[in-house]
Amino acid sequence: MKVVTFGEIMLRLSPPGFERLFQSPLLSATFGGGEANVAVSLAHFGLESQFVTRLPAHAIGDAAIRALRAEGVGTDHVLRGGDRVGIYYAETGASQRASTVIYDRAHSSIADIDPDTIRWSDVLAGAGWFHVTGITPALGEPAARATKQALAAAKQAGARISVDLNYRRKLWSPQQAQAVMRPLVRDVDVVIANEEDLQAVLGVDVRGADVSGGSLDASGYREAAERVTREFGPTTVAVTLRESLSASDNGWSGVLWDSKTGAFHQSQRYVVRLVDRIGGGDAFAAGLIYAMLDKRPLDAALRFAVAASALKQTIPGDFNRSSVAEVDALAGGDASGRVRR
Repeated sequence: MKVVTFGEIMLRLSPPGFERLFQSPLLSATFGGGEANVAVSLAHFGLESQFVTRLPAHAIGDAAIRALRAEGVGTDHVLRGGDRVGIYYAETGASQRASTVIYDRAHSSIADIDPDTIRWSDVLAGAGWFHVTGITPALGEPAARATKQALAAAKQAGARISVDLNYRRKLWSPQQAQAVMRPLVRDVDVVIANEEDLQAVLGVDVRGADVSGGSLDASGYREAAERVTREFGPTTVAVTLRESLSASDNGWSGVLWDSKTGAFHQSQRYVVRLVDRIGGGDAFAAGLIYAMLDKRPLDAALRFAVAASALKQTIPGDFNRSSVAEVDALAGGDASGRVRR
């Protein structure tokens, strides 16, 4: 099954281990970004995964493409042009010190994209699924227009569509996000979010949720998810639940609302000792996409997605390099971490 994702891949610069930025004059350089992370996960799960973006025609843009190809992601529809690859600096937190991300992505190649240069009918030919996040339209009006065109083309092509709301306060305000995203989700089949995304991007409050304090009350999520399907039209809403026990340990689970059957599913819960939480939500999205394309029941699909995202958060870097067999083993109850022979 062919899956297409569209968004920005960035250069990630991080200090060694748990060091502060520039504590020593070393930064490791890798690549990552919401939709690219999803594409990589899906490639590792064995699907035909195509990533669409725009990158400059220089050595850093070439390196980003090589990084994607090395993970099995198709880059046939990557456009070349513009002057720069977006950058983000990621400092890993520990215990009581939170992780930190600093963006340097203004005027990146994709932010200045001409939406009419993407031939979406060719890109989406034979695709069974299309995925994008709320990060891409937050990059500016050209990227927002390209996202709108992509969603319309995916719908016309008969592909299922998922959107991870992925609110980024460093990119836009809730007012800006809602003005752009609320109309877009009307063409979507599956919405993926956390409680802050629902509140900031769609204006849907989650009763009993305390984002800053990490307090989660699952009873409010069904009400919020049902409201999303009723007011905006998606049939499925999946919400990740993160409990911030510390910067080193998080509770991790998820819920899913299916408006077709009126079923509300709640997943298993893990306490994750974090190695790298960046990309955890993207691994959840990829796990859900894979399991739904695999025609698994939605409760099983949710379990698979939560297990996939839990495993990702034990892997350094943006990308989830877990296999279907590894995710299935964890989702099936093997949480021991024992050596497999």
